[in-house]
Amino acid sequence: MTATKAKSQRTAATLSDPRWAAVLARDASADGTFCYSVETTGVYCRPSCGSRQAKPENVRFHGTCEEAERAGFRPCKRCKPDQLPLGQRHAAKIAEACRLLEASESSMSLEELAEKAGMSAYHFHRTFKHVTGLTPRMYAAAHREGKLRNLLESGQEVTQAIYEAGYQSGSRFYENSDRILGMSPTRYRSGGEGLEIHFAVGQCALGAILVAQSERGICAILIGDDPDTLVRDLQGRFPKATFVGGDAEFEKTVALVVGFVEAPRLGLNLPLDIRGTAFQQRVWQALCDIPPGQTVTYTEIARRIGMPSAVRAVAAACAANALAVAIPCHRVVRIGGGLSGYRWGVDRKRSLLEIEADLQEKMDNRKA
Repeated sequence: MTATKAKSQRTAATLSDPRWAAVLARDASADGTFCYSVETTGVYCRPSCGSRQAKPENVRFHGTCEEAERAGFRPCKRCKPDQLPLGQRHAAKIAEACRLLEASESSMSLEELAEKAGMSAYHFHRTFKHVTGLTPRMYAAAHREGKLRNLLESGQEVTQAIYEAGYQSGSRFYENSDRILGMSPTRYRSGGEGLEIHFAVGQCALGAILVAQSERGICAILIGDDPDTLVRDLQGRFPKATFVGGDAEFEKTVALVVGFVEAPRLGLNLPLDIRGTAFQQRVWQALCDIPPGQTVTYTEIARRIGMPSAVRAVAAACAANALAVAIPCHRVVRIGGGLSGYRWGVDRKRSLLEIEADLQEKMDNRKA
């Protein structure tokens, strides 16, 4: 076989191999699935390697790094195919930083965390936010808040729980305790003991509906098929609160909520008792900014709150919403408009969107 013919065959073999397209595109998603070697340099690379493009007649494909090394090739010093992909290495460093934040009894500075990760402060901050969806400061705060809730729920004394959770100053914590817990620490520790909640269960176009109100405002709007399940859900949120069944005055409030659920564009002119973490409340505020009759994606909500990589965390915050329709998580859809992830069922989500679309159409017709 002549050299020219052999070269043509090697070129044809490379060009017909579907892996060549990944190499041309420097496709990072293909990293780890195969590697390729270049006969003229004697090295093997990841598909995403940014080195100068090799000629197809000099390329060979290998299923693993070991296979490439057995063939006599050495790893590229630029893309380091014998190490974990950069994204995985970053994820491992951020996971370690998260463990440090969780284990630290005092706050750690950005510079300290970055130094331990072997990164600049700027690069570490960007990478941490990309991987977790939160800044290091926000992650540490969320961990403290979660730890505090667990300590209080286990019966820990309030002052001791505050300091064990990592708060350096009791006075600073009490300034934000209402936002963090939705009530005083003592009341939270006792499962809402002493908290009086009025509630009633009724029917609406979407099924059974439970409306509950604390001294601060409407604290739950729950929708489902079984009224008893809705009541148990409410009791689980405030295990030691005093529940007061609907009286004539509260029935008026329930009627207003039912009317709002069945025609959201009317608005709900009632105070709300919104309980959630700082991140959840940012998401919920972004949801409340979506006009009736419109939808946005989870990705768009993440972008609006300044955390474009926190799409899963946004979805989790939507699922944690206990104020159906008042916090309109039904207006959040998948990319492409698909419906999913509604706490009270996809069928109800579809019905709410249809109701709003019909009302919007009627309003448009009146304007015309």
